[in-house]
Amino acid sequence: MKTIKIWNNEISGRQLDEVCSALERGEIVIMPTDTLYGITCDALNPKAIERLCAIKGINPDKTHLSIICTGISMAAEYGRFDNDTYRLLRDNTPGPFTFLVKSAPTLPKAFKGRKVVGIRIPDNPCCLAVAERLGHPLLTTSIEFEDDDHAVSPGLIAETYADRADLLIEGEDGSTEPSTIIDCTGPVPEIVREGKGVPV
Repeated sequence: MKTIKIWNNEISGRQLDEVCSALERGEIVIMPTDTLYGITCDALNPKAIERLCAIKGINPDKTHLSIICTGISMAAEYGRFDNDTYRLLRDNTPGPFTFLVKSAPTLPKAFKGRKVVGIRIPDNPCCLAVAERLGHPLLTTSIEFEDDDHAVSPGLIAETYADRADLLIEGEDGSTEPSTIIDCTGPVPEIVREGKGVPV
């Protein structure tokens, strides 16, 4: 697995080109977010999605898949939400939240007609820059870890995923706390997993 080192979560144009080229080839990229390090791939690449799900041991038919978007405008291309959900996103993003919303018809075929998609707009300039340069969302899921050190240390993350991922963007130390998940598909938004984010 190749490593690209960044500082202060800022990624250079040359590094962005390298990361996006890898994603476009269907490669798996681990990168920092505003919570745990995330395992990501191109959300429009079905084979890459299958590979990511296999790495994480996810059954894509039974698990909500989440995408990293650059902002609400990109999120609105793939998810449907009412005015109340829009305000919730506006007031809490970028931030450590995953918003479960009803999927839009434009959601890629790789999502197999699922009715719900998780929206992430992380408060992290690196992953937002990657999604911006790519021009569409990243599929994302958190790394798995044996202990806190393996969640926090980029070096230990690299060891854990050395033979499963293709590229690691090595930024600051990671977190052990996941995003807060808010289900926005019902009449009233409901927190279904408490995490790092505290909604306002």
